[in-house]
Amino acid sequence: MATCLINSDSADEINDPGAAPYGNFINYYTFNPPENRLSLIPATLLQDLGFSVGHKTTLILDVGCNSGELSVALYKHLVQEQVQADVNKVHLLGFDLDENLIQRAQQTNPLPSCISFIPLDITTDTHQLQDYLSQHGCPHFHLSLCLAVTMWVHLNHGDSGLLQLLCHLASISKHLLLEAQPWKCYRSAARRLRKLGRSDFDHFKTLKIRGDMAEHIKEHLEGHCGMELMQSFGSTAWDRKLLLFRKRKD
Repeated sequence: MATCLINSDSADEINDPGAAPYGNFINYYTFNPPENRLSLIPATLLQDLGFSVGHKTTLILDVGCNSGELSVALYKHLVQEQVQADVNKVHLLGFDLDENLIQRAQQTNPLPSCISFIPLDITTDTHQLQDYLSQHGCPHFHLSLCLAVTMWVHLNHGDSGLLQLLCHLASISKHLLLEAQPWKCYRSAARRLRKLGRSDFDHFKTLKIRGDMAEHIKEHLEGHCGMELMQSFGSTAWDRKLLLFRKRKD
């Protein structure tokens, strides 16, 4: 998962997981394979949310998609295996700020007519997502995924960056499936950088949003972003909650 523009030319940094301060791990899905999340997400999720696959265009967004393995596996999990003849009605857009990871995702994409990958830094560029929605004639993504991304935005852009991310995703999403890293992961990420002799995250020591990160995020989405918690799919093997939010009806 990556969240702001970087240049990953150094072989040492690529090969050392601790040297990925934006979450852009080169081998992320080897130590956290897609099955860790998919085992908790029902294959009928789109239908459960009221989207009649095959009748109308349905859009899925994967925020910080890394090299795309989870994006593809999720698409097959939710769509291809259920309604093979209608897969072209469901489109998934995955983005990541690491252009090398996106290039890998594009090269290995088995469903280019249904799944797209683009390089994008969501903290600075919101136009591409709006353009994508306009191209498909939709006002929002029907389902957005933000899995293990919030910590990296928080550490690199501070409290305001995290809250802006949440509000932006809420504004373009009808449903939001979110997995927030707990606070202990923040400490571990900062400790890894220090062990490498590198500077600490700029905002780590000044963050005021601390503690139960899933609860903080829930409170902000519900209190300021017009969303409500719809369901919890439990916790992953890494003890991270998978929370499904939906846009609150007026």
